[in-house]
Amino acid sequence: MPVMEYDPTRPKWEQIAALIRQRIATGEYPPNHLISEVRMEQEFDVARGTVRKVTAALRAEGLIVTTPGMGSFVAPPKA
Repeated sequence: MPVMEYDPTRPKWEQIAALIRQRIATGEYPPNHLISEVRMEQEFDVARGTVRKVTAALRAEGLIVTTPGMGSFVAPPKA
């Protein structure tokens, strides 16, 4: 699986967050889709800390919801 090409002028977590945001917007990741930190680590070949920055940013934007012990999921659409 090809690792994405990173822009060296921007933090990796911002670039990954932008890609996940795009996948949510296009419906590739529908509501309630699991956003797996382990899978992100593998897909983007980054450390867990980087992935945590991605999930924290998306959670702050209201795009994902995290349930302790279960994981992070794409938030349902806003009414």
